[in-house]
Amino acid sequence: MSDARCYALVPAAGVGSRAGQPLPKQYVTVAGRPLMAHTLAALAEVPGLHAVAVVLAPDDAHFAAALPGFTGLVLRTGGATRAASVAAGLEGLRQAGAREHDWVLVHDAARCLVRPGWVQALIAACRDDAVGGLLAQPLADTLKQADAGRSRATVDRSRFWLAQTPQMFRWGLLQSALAQVGDAVTDEASAIEALGHAPLLVPCSMENFKVTRPEDFDLAERLLRSRA
Repeated sequence: MSDARCYALVPAAGVGSRAGQPLPKQYVTVAGRPLMAHTLAALAEVPGLHAVAVVLAPDDAHFAAALPGFTGLVLRTGGATRAASVAAGLEGLRQAGAREHDWVLVHDAARCLVRPGWVQALIAACRDDAVGGLLAQPLADTLKQADAGRSRATVDRSRFWLAQTPQMFRWGLLQSALAQVGDAVTDEASAIEALGHAPLLVPCSMENFKVTRPEDFDLAERLLRSRA
């Protein structure tokens, strides 16, 4: 529908155990600011977004001090899994006025190098799509099938992409998909696929990576500082 609005939803209730940091990774300082501050600043510059919502753990003790200037919607309803947090965030958006046909762009808090232009490209590509889609990167490296730490086969990489975020789907479709599939999915596109749909893949840069491991923080730091 032509009056559909776009909401950004940032699940940030996790602790990021693989990051090896003393506090949840979204609050670790990178290039002079909390990691999630870079993420939210980029989303704030996207002109096509109606609102930005962050889903926190109910006992989050860091957000208010780390991001005092955030003017979006703060939802302290995060769950034990990403899917649970996104589902809770969808309910929060509904209570804030989101409608079934509105678009929701779910974005990882730890993808702090996202650029507004990439998000705009996703919105432009998916606005008139029947399903929706996600930013992704075609796999460039040779792909190996492993067994016990050894390469057993080389897999044809031509059909493989690395999923990124935002992932953009209509509120009603995404809510229904998560309700049916449950908490096991690791991204929204997986839930949509489980219903038999084929999300659109919108090419994006490898810079849009998710800060996950200790070495990723140094890379994000260098890239963010190079932009400045």
